[in-house]
Amino acid sequence: MKKIHQEPISIENQVKNLIDLGLLVEDKTYAKKILGRISYYRLIKAYSITLKKDGRYISGISFEDIVSLYKFDRELRQLIFETIEHIEVSLRAVITNYFSLRYGNFSYKDMNNFEKQKEQERVLEELAREVKRNRRSPFIKNFKDNYEGGEIPLYAVIEVASFGTLSKMYKNMKNEDKSKIAKVFHTDYHYFESWIENFAYIRNICAHYGRLYGAKLTKSPKLYKEYLKNNISNNTIFATLVNLRIVSEEENYKKFYHDLTELIARYENIELRHVGFIENWKELLKP
Repeated sequence: MKKIHQEPISIENQVKNLIDLGLLVEDKTYAKKILGRISYYRLIKAYSITLKKDGRYISGISFEDIVSLYKFDRELRQLIFETIEHIEVSLRAVITNYFSLRYGNFSYKDMNNFEKQKEQERVLEELAREVKRNRRSPFIKNFKDNYEGGEIPLYAVIEVASFGTLSKMYKNMKNEDKSKIAKVFHTDYHYFESWIENFAYIRNICAHYGRLYGAKLTKSPKLYKEYLKNNISNNTIFATLVNLRIVSEEENYKKFYHDLTELIARYENIELRHVGFIENWKELLKP
């Protein structure tokens, strides 16, 4: 039997429903104010997952606990988004500098430079959509209006490519090329191609206000054996963080680690196991 959609209920009744389910709501005015600014579905449905048993709230759980989880997750997303942004910008530069010098300005259009023609054709379709969407951008308009054939060179088109498209293009490069690029980021391409796919996935979650706390990630990265021996689950955000440590520039990562430890200290009641952290997490993430 499929479920029947519930009828919309007022914020007043939303609060009453939470109380009926065993949630402690000491300040109803505060709860109604929060639910007026953050939807019930985004706040309650998303962040109650780890706080319930048999459909009811665990004894002692309060409305403030849910809000605290929401705030922690929001701040964690912001930290991770900024760190991934640095890697994404670096990757665009490394691919541009390496691929353009080796194969030329329009190397991304030559199927001989890639493993699978159909995969690169899909990349080109995605790039064409992004160029069209950004057609009024001064640098795109400049190439279209002032250059022979109106073609966009790799160093320009790569700036409008989504991180996901960039990941697909890298994954479809020849192994020799992937290896040269991965070495710049201190790793092997067998790992790196899965990492940037994961980074792109996490970046999109962060950009669209998705939930990291308690989430099981569908695009999980490969892990070094040393991390697998520590029983790190690769479908949690902690797996992403140990890989960020490897590929990030030292200065950027030091700031991230400082801000992360500070964030966790401020939210001391957060159960870090719900984001995949293990007991010796500080040792593994330390710069």
